[in-house]
Amino acid sequence: MGHLDQLAKLTFAEETEAITGGAVLWKPGPELGLTEVRLDGLFVIQNAARLVSLAWPWPAARIHDEIVHEQKMPGDHLDDRAQERALLRRQARQVQRMEAESPELPRWQGQQPLWLSAPSLPERFSGLRTVRRAGPGCYFIEPSPFEWLWIAANELPLRDELVPFLIGRSGRALVEFARWIMTRRPPAWVLRMLEIVPMPLSVQEEFERYLAPIPRDDPEIRQRGRNLIEMMFKHYPEVREELIAKGIEKGTEQGIEKGIEKGIEQGIEQGLMPLLHLFERRLGRALTSVEHHALRERFNRLGATRLGDAVLDLSPTSLAAWLADPNAE
Repeated sequence: MGHLDQLAKLTFAEETEAITGGAVLWKPGPELGLTEVRLDGLFVIQNAARLVSLAWPWPAARIHDEIVHEQKMPGDHLDDRAQERALLRRQARQVQRMEAESPELPRWQGQQPLWLSAPSLPERFSGLRTVRRAGPGCYFIEPSPFEWLWIAANELPLRDELVPFLIGRSGRALVEFARWIMTRRPPAWVLRMLEIVPMPLSVQEEFERYLAPIPRDDPEIRQRGRNLIEMMFKHYPEVREELIAKGIEKGTEQGIEKGIEKGIEQGIEQGLMPLLHLFERRLGRALTSVEHHALRERFNRLGATRLGDAVLDLSPTSLAAWLADPNAE
């Protein structure tokens, strides 16, 4: 789930401020002073008045200055244990804010709200909690001393201001979103989504027709095409075997310039390519051969989730220093 989770976080980071007209800022969650406790993210409310006309859940944010955001992607657990872990992280942020006291900053006395977005509502909730509908696809979980809002992405309407939440759809609802978003975002954006979010074969031809006019001489588009094909091979190995039998050395039209045989010989890099793109996007440049080697080594040693956190948490300068430090964790 690491890549899906990082795509969701990146989409919230890129889209939230723009789609709310600057009313809400999403930022990566900070470390919370407890072992291995980290928030997915925080919504920081900057202009509540602008949220009135937006689709739910945005109007619910008007009465808050900050909201803990937990993102669950297709395949993630939604049972009572997962819910309690989300509540634990919210509580850690609650304590962190209350302890952030200084002469200039009086003790915070509020209750930290929690927004948990997932493909759907779970079958049941922990304790004796019940569900109350607040808006399309949005439900208050009660009783609770703080606002706990569950956002069911599969039930949300297809609206531009809800795109970050809609990324978390599943099944038919995900296919519906994919068909809708193809004409509302640049081709490169759609390609990035296709690289990471598994799509049913039933919509493959639609994507091929849409992506056919994309200029393949653009280096970034070529790299995205390569990533997309490698992702397809991972999920459908029989396609890879068929292409090998026909002569992979000739390459494919989707952007593999020197032939798939090189990638087959070296092995598809276990999901490294999407992370490589995120690092290069954050740095604003291509990685050097030394940095690429360091990224591969840390991918094997630390895992995709840690590398994704580094992209979101560090500035471009700090990220370059992190790559250059052989002892970085």
